[in-house]
Amino acid sequence: MNSCILMAQIIQDPELRYTSDNQTPLTQMLVQFSGVKAEDAPSTLKVVGWGEYLANEIKTNYSTGDRVVIEGSLRMNLIERPEGFKEKRAELTVSRIHKLATDDHFEPQVMASDRTFQRTPEPSSPQTYDKVVSMDQHRMSSSVSYPSNTEQDFAYTSTEQNTEQSFESSFGSSSPQNPTSDSPSHQHDLDDIPF
Repeated sequence: MNSCILMAQIIQDPELRYTSDNQTPLTQMLVQFSGVKAEDAPSTLKVVGWGEYLANEIKTNYSTGDRVVIEGSLRMNLIERPEGFKEKRAELTVSRIHKLATDDHFEPQVMASDRTFQRTPEPSSPQTYDKVVSMDQHRMSSSVSYPSNTEQDFAYTSTEQNTEQSFESSFGSSSPQNPTSDSPSHQHDLDDIPF
């Protein structure tokens, strides 16, 4: 899906036009945005808003100098120049546009759908959370001692033996059955295997 969100400044007033075939309204304007690096020159982009509602709202509520956040789809147009060569130009088709207020909070203004959003008021005082739970109530009442890492990694406890035996009795052995594997001379120690 082609989706683009751009923060820019309007450098040319929106111009309302109508298509020649079915008189669909559209608004065109130029916006400018800074490059990725500080030393890059600002770039300009043609922005188009289609439809009765969106085109009229952009023309009415936006003007040169406004900072906006534009949501839409980006496309490349191929234009034949009078000099005899073809030029590619980017164009952003607006689906939503939001005016960036002077205090740098978003202020949604125009959307392609009929839904509108209200700006959420900022809280007058910071919120405090009065519910503090002591961590001591979640601790276990009896102390449990755990073996050291070495003992835990290499010890084969009776609990593990019982678990393995109950698993084997329920599901069968997890290792392939070999008639001579029960004798101690045929069991391999993992330390003797080179890696």
